Amino acid sequence: MRKSSFFLCSLAVEVVVLGLLLTHASFHREAMREGIEEKAAMVRSLGLTDLCLFTDARYTRNLSQADLFSAFQDNPLSLDHFPSGSFTTPPIWIMRRR
Repeated sequence: MRKSSFFLCSLAVEVVVLGLLLTHASFHREAMREGIEEKAAMVRSLGLTDLCLFTDARYTRNLSQADLFSAFQDNPLSLDHFPSGSFTTPPIWIMRRR
């Protein structure tokens, strides 16, 4: 089997799997809606804070409570060595100041 044939076969399998995943998500959206509404009501009643998205760096744990310079606290010229820093965008109010 040529490498190109193997690539095309694996690409076809991945497209089929992606289609199955999207179909599964669309079928179970309504079934999950009730549970999501219950969780939202619990969050409102308990007064919980924002979701913790990442656990590695303290400035990415809760983006609404991070200060601007905590990523550079070790050294002002240091690079961000946590991968979660590249997955998040700056807050909207920082983007508006430019």
